[in-house]
Amino acid sequence: MEEKIYKIMKHTGGLNIALGIVSIVVGVCVGVFMIISGARLLSGKSKIMF
Repeated sequence: MEEKIYKIMKHTGGLNIALGIVSIVVGVCVGVFMIISGARLLSGKSKIMF
C-alpha cells in the first residue's frame, strides 16, 4: 500500500514539474508577442489620421 502511494506521489511530482515548465514557456512566448505587437502599434501611430 505504501509503495503505491509513493509511486502516485512520484508521478504527480513529475507532472507538476512538467506543467510548470510548460506554463513558463507559454508565458514567455505570450509576453514576447505582446511586446512585438505593442511596438508595431506604437511605430504605426504616426500613420493614423483622424
